[in-house]
Amino acid sequence: MSRDPNLDRGPAQRVLVTGAASGLGRAIVEGFLTRGASVVGLDRSRERLDALSASLGGAPFVAVEGDVTNWEDNRRAVEAAVDRFDGLDCFIGNAGLWDFGTRLLDLPVEKAGEAFDEVFAVNVKGYLLGARAAAPALAEGRQPSMIFTLSNAALYPDGGGVLYVTSKHAGVGLTKQLAHELAPDIRVNAVAPAGMITELTGPPALGRADERMRDNWDPAVFASRVPLGFTPDPSDYVGPYLFLADQAASGTMTGVVLPAELGLGVRGIRALTGGGARNA
Repeated sequence: MSRDPNLDRGPAQRVLVTGAASGLGRAIVEGFLTRGASVVGLDRSRERLDALSASLGGAPFVAVEGDVTNWEDNRRAVEAAVDRFDGLDCFIGNAGLWDFGTRLLDLPVEKAGEAFDEVFAVNVKGYLLGARAAAPALAEGRQPSMIFTLSNAALYPDGGGVLYVTSKHAGVGLTKQLAHELAPDIRVNAVAPAGMITELTGPPALGRADERMRDNWDPAVFASRVPLGFTPDPSDYVGPYLFLADQAASGTMTGVVLPAELGLGVRGIRALTGGGARNA
């Protein structure tokens, strides 16, 4: 993988990314490697990790197979960064579980609690365990920071179903509380992307474990509903992560949820009622 010499920002970083082997996680890995970073990727799919590693052409990348809901797997990923790269400068919590827009009254009563546990285990507990595992190493790192992947669903309703939206709002609380607790040593921020076509799956309790977000996604419909008028690729969202990891660019920022939501917050009422966002 070639490195872009024109995109250097500050010192190369030692970065750990969860949910690293596909979609946004893979794009983040590739983006940081292009900037000269060394990266550890934690993902539960060995097949996808191997495919990613093979595509990187000898770049400084370490693949760790594991589950973000498991403490020991998070610890091993941090240990891999310390052992291979002599430390850790940035932890990016990115693994996620989607609920396919399941509304409260559509949740099967007998499965609601189990589905809640599954979504929150990945989207909240996974971030908490990753942060806990990474914090001691980050405290010894260079210009250390944490970055969490949230969503437009962390800012507004109807960015998913009740489980996903609630879990992403919980991520806002996690971001702000950790920013408070870990200051001034470690900056903690988040990125709130809008939609993209990915391999994100759903909770097994709802029978969605083998379903992919891409299977239920119409790019043209999505593009018609956002002010910026397009459906991004995962790589289109990498810039905010590079920005938040760069002390020179964002060293005054902690506890910030950076919207990257294609203008969803400024759609206006006419766009929602068929009047069109750009009508006079």
